[in-house]
Amino acid sequence: MKGMSERQYAAHVGLSRGAIQKARLAGRLVLLPDGSIDAAASDARRAAMTDPSKQRSTPSATKLRPVPDTALSAVGDTLRENGIAAPPNGGGTTFLQAKTANEVLKAQERRLRLQKMKNEVVDRSRATALVFRLAREERDTWVNWPARIAALMAAELGVEAHPMQKVLETHVRAHLAELAEIRPEFR
Repeated sequence: MKGMSERQYAAHVGLSRGAIQKARLAGRLVLLPDGSIDAAASDARRAAMTDPSKQRSTPSATKLRPVPDTALSAVGDTLRENGIAAPPNGGGTTFLQAKTANEVLKAQERRLRLQKMKNEVVDRSRATALVFRLAREERDTWVNWPARIAALMAAELGVEAHPMQKVLETHVRAHLAELAEIRPEFR
């Protein structure tokens, strides 16, 4: 009767060849006279001699931890944003869908990094500071405008300059107060 080689027996029991070599040296395998491994007898001897507490669990016996719903919905959102069919929220997400979502996110990240390197992306804090500075300059220009133009308008209308300046300042400041309520958001 012909037995199995170490490689064949390793594939038969789902272990590495190194583990089979260790079992052979420890005497947990039954060898035939030609040096090959008797599979049936070796399976029985290994089961009898192996301490179950020192066994690693098999992949089927490994308990899978549940994936949080937020992670699953993030996968679905990423797929939907990129026009790829995704399961409804709460539906089962396959490994392939999760891997696709991961690849999509990596591609988006690379594109963003490249845009940053090409200076096509603007830093939010820098843009906010620039908009604030421009708005401040615009406001200061408008605040000073009534003092510069009031005398010319008063001469054209035939009224006194000082009351004209007061009326212009009142209306300009009211308009600037309305404009100050606008809050730019960069997202």
